[in-house]
Amino acid sequence: MKKIIVSDSTLSVLEKQSQVLPFREKLAISEKLDLLKIGAIELPCICNLKENEVVNSTICSAVKNLTVKIAVCDNEQEIEKAVNCVKNAKDFCLQVAMPVSTAQMEYFYHLKAPAMAERIVNTVKQCKKFTDNIEFVALDAFRAERTFLIECVNLACLSGARSLTLVDDAGTAFPEDYAKIVKDVKNACDIKIFIKPSNALKMAVACAIEGIKAGADGVVTSFLGDYLKIDDFAEVIRAKKFDIGFDGEVDVTNAKTISLAICDIITKREFDGEKNEVDSVIESTLNIKEISNLVKQLGYELTDADVGKVYEEYVKVTSKKQAIDVKEFEAIIASSAMQVPSTYHLVNYFVNSGNVIPATATVTLEKDGQKLTGVSTGDGPIEAAFNAIDQIVGHHYDLDEFQVQAVTKGRGAVGSSIIRLRDEGKLYPGNGVSTDIIGACIRAYINALNKIVYEEN
Repeated sequence: MKKIIVSDSTLSVLEKQSQVLPFREKLAISEKLDLLKIGAIELPCICNLKENEVVNSTICSAVKNLTVKIAVCDNEQEIEKAVNCVKNAKDFCLQVAMPVSTAQMEYFYHLKAPAMAERIVNTVKQCKKFTDNIEFVALDAFRAERTFLIECVNLACLSGARSLTLVDDAGTAFPEDYAKIVKDVKNACDIKIFIKPSNALKMAVACAIEGIKAGADGVVTSFLGDYLKIDDFAEVIRAKKFDIGFDGEVDVTNAKTISLAICDIITKREFDGEKNEVDSVIESTLNIKEISNLVKQLGYELTDADVGKVYEEYVKVTSKKQAIDVKEFEAIIASSAMQVPSTYHLVNYFVNSGNVIPATATVTLEKDGQKLTGVSTGDGPIEAAFNAIDQIVGHHYDLDEFQVQAVTKGRGAVGSSIIRLRDEGKLYPGNGVSTDIIGACIRAYINALNKIVYEEN
């Protein structure tokens, strides 16, 4: 029996497909994959997106049993950011994803084979400065010239890569092609091999099985796109575990149930017991009644006056472009609706965090001229800061939504945080802006908190 590792790439595929999924749902998917007892979860590249930094860091703190794999850009500064995101994970791996077929090398990177091989080597070496756990992801591997593919794998291995993922981007490979490519690579290089089968020809399970029989050490699944689905793979494991020599910890008994729950998270958003689909793109042609309905779908209970303010701001924003996405619309709600006098004002905050110590935060707020200080810990500096605020007010509020996005460009970019707190079934949005991510999140939390306190009084 051979131990086979299952790695799920749903969150990274989600990013590639530009699908909008709130922070809460991404975290829920990660936690359910953790329950499924697979081996690893793949996170998308940060690529200067501050929201991805916060989301990825939080996921790493939330999952307890999974190795976290994160895709990296090809410069040292961005690699270091990725490492900082995943340093609190149980174990992490840096993924260097590069195309090895002529078509993708020239179309996406405008590089010939020698230049691409050099880029692979350089990026793996940069990752080596931060960890020994590096994976080379060979994109479009099945359309690559076999000699060049093996050359790239050997170079990556010599530069420090410990594992390899072979991806069938074209979706044209047959099961026997998987067997041959795995054997060819195994004969040429001593490296752990994962395969990411395409289901474009409805043969992903058969391709995975043939790859495993040929010596593959693991498979990559995804609930999105034409890839191997983990519940389909689990059914085969359950029936043919001993025939294919599979040894793994995947919870095949509950795989179907957990998979259905994850698919439901991806396709639907649930508020107050009702399931409503919310379009990711909001057109500029909606009237005030349609805006009011959309606000309710997103879970907000606004007065007619606040709906009017949201509509006015929506008209202003969409007059400059034809459509906005859900995140932009929620930013409009947070910044224009339910504005109330501030009960709590931020005085200062101090956070301490690292990969060998628990995150702690000290937050001082002012209320009616009196300074109040809270000190707490948490899974990461932001949760620690939120817990410190809860300690001050003497109440814990459910965090229903959490977004961070850059509103300006450059290294000193201003970040905007959107937070939704739930109290007695009602949502309260908060918005905060700062060049410091943690500061933006704290300000957004206090903004939402002040709305709850104002309504209670």
